[in-house]
Amino acid sequence: MKKLLLLIIILIAVTSCKSSKKTQNKKQTPMVVISDEPSTLRTSSTNNTRKKVIKTKDKDPENETIETPRTKAEAITDYAKQFEGVKYKWAGTTKEGMDCSGLVYESFRAFDIILPRISRDIAKLGEEVTLKQVSEGDLLFFRTSNRRNSINHVGLVVSTDDSIKFIHATNSAGVIISNLSEAYWDKAFVEARRIL
Repeated sequence: MKKLLLLIIILIAVTSCKSSKKTQNKKQTPMVVISDEPSTLRTSSTNNTRKKVIKTKDKDPENETIETPRTKAEAITDYAKQFEGVKYKWAGTTKEGMDCSGLVYESFRAFDIILPRISRDIAKLGEEVTLKQVSEGDLLFFRTSNRRNSINHVGLVVSTDDSIKFIHATNSAGVIISNLSEAYWDKAFVEARRIL
């Protein structure tokens, strides 16, 4: 009788235990998905649980706003701009700190384009373009040290409207946007290259 009572208690305990669904506390970071559809921009979280499609809402053809498609170059430069103000850290690739090649590496890596981690190695990729041909997403390479005769700095072009502006990381100011027409950068400039 004791065994039967013990067996009943065990069965009740086992069957009455609730299993709970595991919850994920992952932060949902939005990721841009490049679309071939000219009037849509899709965003999704990195774990693909949430998708949102943004379309023009105005049905009146006279007032219709047409959204231009985002290019991969625009997506990469927008991603890079989120690091503006981050302090400089040699070999860094996070918001805790980054260097110039870390900024470029991380910005392209976010869109599944893996580049070397060193400026002079990145400068061997893609095709060289003239400053007149430079567009958003191109890379600018510099020689900022008189002691070495090799490329040691890289920046990502973010704008070519009135002048060439690029985002990069400097020892003194961290991640900033500079103008290529500034005397220091104009003198140190070596070449521009297109990866995309």
